[in-house]
Amino acid sequence: MAILKIARMGHPVLLARAAEVEDVRAAEGRRLLADMVATLKDAGGVGLAAPQVFASVRLFVFYVPESRAGSGGALPLTAVFNPVVTPLDKEMELGWEGCLSIPGLRAAVPRYKKVQLSGLGVEGEALNMVLEGFAARVVQHEADHLDGVMYPMRMRDFRYFGFNEEMDRNPVPLPGEVL
Repeated sequence: MAILKIARMGHPVLLARAAEVEDVRAAEGRRLLADMVATLKDAGGVGLAAPQVFASVRLFVFYVPESRAGSGGALPLTAVFNPVVTPLDKEMELGWEGCLSIPGLRAAVPRYKKVQLSGLGVEGEALNMVLEGFAARVVQHEADHLDGVMYPMRMRDFRYFGFNEEMDRNPVPLPGEVL
């Protein structure tokens, strides 16, 4: 397992639609997956999409730690090949997001509150999950990477976009949020 370099905003690999994975059990896919897991753990993130490590294929890994679980509960590290994320209703919520490809920044991004995630697992088995809250936000963010979409492209109000350091010193409440 290797720690891979993470592509940063501005690199063309992050703006292209990634290709479907033909054989999820192929050696190169397994190697990429192992390297992505090692890279995610090293970087301290909760999700990583293959294009973020310069591999333009439809694969992401994610997990939800207890500290971020909320009502949706914690989730173990999960790999999804050829994922499809489908909103289960029209209700959206604004929430803070960061990205390993946009280090040091965060923004308020609208996302669907409840989604269905389907795709293939590491052995080629069908995966089907209904996710809410933070987990739903994470998989929408990672799936966007597979379509060449980065979170600033989803933003509606740039008053809620800034450097982590500044926003930690000068918190900006989201609409309806009390600090």
